[in-house]
Amino acid sequence: MLQLGIIFFFLGFSLQVQSQNPNFTCNPNDFKALEDFVNSLETVVDFWDIKNSTNCCNWVGITCNIGKVVKLELGKRRLNGKLSESLGNLDQLRTLNLTHNFLKGSVPFKLLHLPNLEVLDLSNNDLSGLFPDTINLPSLKSFNISDNSFEGSVPLGICKNSTRVSVIKMGFNYFNGSLPTGIGSCGSLEHLCLGSNLLSGSLPFELFKLSRLNVLSLQENRFDGQLSSQIGNLSNLVHLDICSNGFSGNIPDVFHSLRNLTYFSAHSNRFFGKIPPSLANSGTITSLSLRNNSLGGTIELNCSAMISLVSLDLATNGFIGSVPDNLPNCPKLQTINLARNNFFGQIPESFRNFHSLSSLSVSNNSIHNIDAALRILQNCKNLTTLVLTLNFRDEELPTDPSLQFNELKALIIANCRLTGSVPQWLRNSSKMQLLDLSWNRLTGTLPPWIGDFKFLFYMDLSNNSLTGEIPKEVTGLQSLISGPIWLNEPSPDFPFFLKRNVSVKGLQYNQIFSFPPTLELGNNFFTGAIWPEFGNLKRLHVLDLKNNNLSGTIPGGLSGMTSIEILDLSRNNLIGNIPSSLVKCSFLSKFSVAYNKLSGEVPTGGQFATFSNSSFEGNPGLCGERSTTPCQNANQIPRGSAARGKRRKGTVIGMGIGIGLGTAFLLALMYLIVVRASSRKVVDPEKEPDASNKDREDLGSSLVIFFHNKDNNKQMSLDDLLACTDNFDQSNIVGCGGFGLVYKAILRDGRKVAIKRLSGDYGQMEREFQAEVESLSRAQHPNLVHLQGYCKYRTDRLLIYSYMENGSLDYWLHEKVDGPALLNWDMRLQVAQGAARGLAYLHQACDPHILHRDIKSSNILLDENFEAHLADFGLARLILPYDTHVTTDVIGTLGYIPPEYGQASVATYKGDVYSFGVVLLELLTGKRPMDPCKPRASRDLISWVIQLKKQKRETEVFDPLIYDKQHAQEMLLVFEIACLCLHESPKIRPSSQQLVTWLDNINTPPGVHVF
Repeated sequence: MLQLGIIFFFLGFSLQVQSQNPNFTCNPNDFKALEDFVNSLETVVDFWDIKNSTNCCNWVGITCNIGKVVKLELGKRRLNGKLSESLGNLDQLRTLNLTHNFLKGSVPFKLLHLPNLEVLDLSNNDLSGLFPDTINLPSLKSFNISDNSFEGSVPLGICKNSTRVSVIKMGFNYFNGSLPTGIGSCGSLEHLCLGSNLLSGSLPFELFKLSRLNVLSLQENRFDGQLSSQIGNLSNLVHLDICSNGFSGNIPDVFHSLRNLTYFSAHSNRFFGKIPPSLANSGTITSLSLRNNSLGGTIELNCSAMISLVSLDLATNGFIGSVPDNLPNCPKLQTINLARNNFFGQIPESFRNFHSLSSLSVSNNSIHNIDAALRILQNCKNLTTLVLTLNFRDEELPTDPSLQFNELKALIIANCRLTGSVPQWLRNSSKMQLLDLSWNRLTGTLPPWIGDFKFLFYMDLSNNSLTGEIPKEVTGLQSLISGPIWLNEPSPDFPFFLKRNVSVKGLQYNQIFSFPPTLELGNNFFTGAIWPEFGNLKRLHVLDLKNNNLSGTIPGGLSGMTSIEILDLSRNNLIGNIPSSLVKCSFLSKFSVAYNKLSGEVPTGGQFATFSNSSFEGNPGLCGERSTTPCQNANQIPRGSAARGKRRKGTVIGMGIGIGLGTAFLLALMYLIVVRASSRKVVDPEKEPDASNKDREDLGSSLVIFFHNKDNNKQMSLDDLLACTDNFDQSNIVGCGGFGLVYKAILRDGRKVAIKRLSGDYGQMEREFQAEVESLSRAQHPNLVHLQGYCKYRTDRLLIYSYMENGSLDYWLHEKVDGPALLNWDMRLQVAQGAARGLAYLHQACDPHILHRDIKSSNILLDENFEAHLADFGLARLILPYDTHVTTDVIGTLGYIPPEYGQASVATYKGDVYSFGVVLLELLTGKRPMDPCKPRASRDLISWVIQLKKQKRETEVFDPLIYDKQHAQEMLLVFEIACLCLHESPKIRPSSQQLVTWLDNINTPPGVHVF
């Protein structure tokens, strides 16, 4: 009997070892299923050798049990193609994880009937279509199809046969309609994420039966109606996010039942009334955001009970009274946003003891006595961010040097009409990174100690009355020379009110982390010269010195600002030439020297080809392509006297001698260079590295990296690209934009591509840059210009895109003589529909989601069938210095910039929608957004359109080349959509997915009139 027991023991042990042995022979049926799966893909699966090995249990991502596949985990493998129905034959499969790939098409019906499947993760792909509701996965525990392009009803049929499912994630798709009632059958559900879809209606009663639910994310949908008090039944909730919907009425007073709730976000809804008492007494809430509702009354929080509260955001409501003096009683409260309410009075004395406070915004209220406010708040020893904008009207900014804000990193006291001078006490804030005192009435000089701030990267002192020279010390700001630039955001979703922009009727929010490295000193009375040392500020993105009394010449050394995007020197007293060295500023997207006393030829090449004539107007001495005065040809022989002819003859002889001496000098110099190069063995940066070089990173940078290349053996070198473009000869240039020149090339396999050349010194950031490029290459959609590959050339980066035969929409609407007539209404509507689909994909389906930041007609390219393709998406993020933690957003293009962007340039999805609305107007009117050649009253397209709309003369805006009775109704509907996109309030503008729906169903009007 003992021997029999021993036999059974070893037999059981042997079976257990075999079941865990990955080398166990693969089941033939499973091998066949995997083989068919691979054949359905357009890319190879790394380390899967199907031809030479039938033992699939050895393959990467495969786990077997006695030869049967139980886990298939191929996340982030860059798989491209369709899901094969053969995976439904893996009858023992428990885990299927294909997240973060490029899979497309629909989900096979058979895949949703695997009896043993416990984990299904298809998130972050390009899957689309209606998701089947007939799901039979009885063992399912986790279901994730988020970040795809599924549409139709939410497939809650999963709850009927999958009673064990605890996690359902379907966010970031296009699911629409109301939430089906079958949700109540998911009795084991703990995590439900349906955010960022198009769901509407009220929440079904069954939802509130899910007693085990601890995470409920319904944000960014269209749910409406009152929030039911039944939500109190979800007693295990920890995380509740219902922001950006249409909920209205009072917030139900049921939070005493939600004893585990730590996160509650309900911002951007239509709630009114007061904060419910049970919420105001919650001891578990750590983050509370009720921003952007219609709540009112006084704030009555029981801070003695709210012992866990860390972040409080009540901005943009209708709260009244004084700032609550009991807030310091919340022992852990760190960030407070009370901006844009109706508070009055002073900062409470109790704030002297607010030791946990780190970030405070009370902007746009009616608070007074700035002297008392600062004396009180200096006692908050952990205070790092202070925003007091639009308060203390017409008071004097205290200058008492004894004030101490030792930990302060961000101070914004803008648009208060304060008098006084730049205060001496600021010198004590040695950690200052962001300083904004703009739109006040400060006088006196800018103190030299400003240059002592080691971490200051954003300074806005514009629109004051400061005088004297700009201290040279400003050019020595360390963070703008070599960094690092790093400003921690108080909270992931904590926008601070900044200022009122003179061109904007409304107010704006901006997040601090999105501020670009900036020096704004415009609209003052500064005198003296522009320091050449400004060129040392290699991290600076914006330098605005406009409308001062600066004199002297423009230093050529400014070209050293290699990251500069905006340079405004207009309306000063500058003389001399525009330095040709500024052509080297590859990222310069906005430039103005208008209304100075400059002379000579306007530089050509680089970004100067993209600047409008208005950048140079008001300088009669300027000449060239960008000026109204052509430059005199040097070879032209003007008529004159004999004496002048003799002098000219002498000049020619002198030039000949000079050229001869110069040639001799150059030959000698070349000889020295060759000798030194030989002795020091300097490598030519344009030469292909030797194949024996073992430095893989250098070798990789000289090869063209093609993404989604199924045949890994097809490599292309830098020399091949140089040959395709004749060494980037000017004759191959087909475009020039804010990110660099674009060249046409025909590859050796006959494909036409467009090569965008990004210039700049990226130092040691090659790996980060390549990772970002690979991320952009994942954005694949029929209405995007596909990023095919990448290569390094000297210090430049080359991005290889699909070539668009018909160029840009801008070319057809505004450049090509017969373009507007050839581009009829049906074609224009097709372009609008396609561009909207591409934008919606970037905003919702792409991973990571991408803000375009520069939607305009020249970034909408047309293929041979006149289908629209969005170009230049993601490049704003791509060109950033990766060793900074500041998200810097490219401003955009004049005429397309949303009003809320203002001077801080924070980019948002609704900002992209605004720019898209401008493009719609271009399609409808055939006019440019800004036309300096037109009379002043009609230069701005948007203002002109709004004026005609107010006068009920909408049809007069339409391009007469396309307007007729047959299409009148459609054009009026698109016009209404455009106006909705252009609303001053971003929250009123539609989402990009709404644009797709409306434009694809143009007979269904949006039903909302904006202007």
